Amino acid sequence: MSQLTHINAAGEAHMVDVSAKAETVREARAEAFVEMSAKTLAMITEGRHHKGDVFATARIAGIQAAKRTWELIPLCHPLLLTKVEVHLEALTDSNRVRIESVCRLTGKTGVEMEALTAASVAALTIYDMCKAVQKDMVIGSVRLLEKTGGKSGHFKVDA
Repeated sequence: MSQLTHINAAGEAHMVDVSAKAETVREARAEAFVEMSAKTLAMITEGRHHKGDVFATARIAGIQAAKRTWELIPLCHPLLLTKVEVHLEALTDSNRVRIESVCRLTGKTGVEMEALTAASVAALTIYDMCKAVQKDMVIGSVRLLEKTGGKSGHFKVDA
């Protein structure tokens, strides 16, 4: 089993020194889901929400969150992201919204946390915009789908 990289020899949390690592192209994809009633989902997809385009707002929130992950998660490095995408899909058969984020850069550390943060904040934004209509929405199944680059190589979740 790998060692925890954010714990030093004395057992203290610290920011990992990545200065000696090689720069490689790194990419990560993550997803999250928001479960809601059919009525709430229809309101979103039909563009009837009084606050405006829920998906557009959630997309921008996810992108902004990825860019600011280092301010939100202790010990994360500030990264110069070269790509952030947030895709939202209404799954009417299960009354859910699926959010998928993609983050990329050429650098010395991975972008998994940025992708996870983008998907999470997009989900939270959907909740925030729709809570006046439905308070019992459920945000869940936030996970890393795939990552490439770096010393640990390629990871892809099993289908």
